[in-house]
Amino acid sequence: MTDEREILTWDEFGEACRDLAGSVWDSGFRPDIIVCVARGGLLPAGSIGYALDIKSLLVLNVEFYTGIGTTLLDPRLVDPVPDNHGMAGKRVLIVDDVADSGRTLKFVHEICEQYASEIRTAVLYEKPRTVLKCEYVWKRTDRWIAFPWSALPPVNSQKNSEA
Repeated sequence: MTDEREILTWDEFGEACRDLAGSVWDSGFRPDIIVCVARGGLLPAGSIGYALDIKSLLVLNVEFYTGIGTTLLDPRLVDPVPDNHGMAGKRVLIVDDVADSGRTLKFVHEICEQYASEIRTAVLYEKPRTVLKCEYVWKRTDRWIAFPWSALPPVNSQKNSEA
């Protein structure tokens, strides 16, 4: 990975989600439900859901990255854990912000395989090293990505440093 950063602006984010939704639609895949990988996938999933007119979203809270380049041993679900039976027999579109190592997406895909009739994945960014290749990708990069929703530190850390 290079030291250069991929900067995603809010305007580009809107275009990226619209492009991804268009790719899904153009492929002929008609998801019944979107499974969003929280937290990074929440905003893309909501945007793609609006673009595809899909109101049914299931949020899986997954913890894996603990910092830049640091992870837990394996991805894991964190509370609240939903009742996944809502995706039984349905066509599922898994949405996340990035397929970096791909381990989180693979983990979520394996959960969905227990219920869904068909599964596809969509991400804003896919990195070359990912273990799960996504069907829908807005951009491929090997750079560190600065997303508009996580570019600034949490508000509570800003307030603590100002005190």
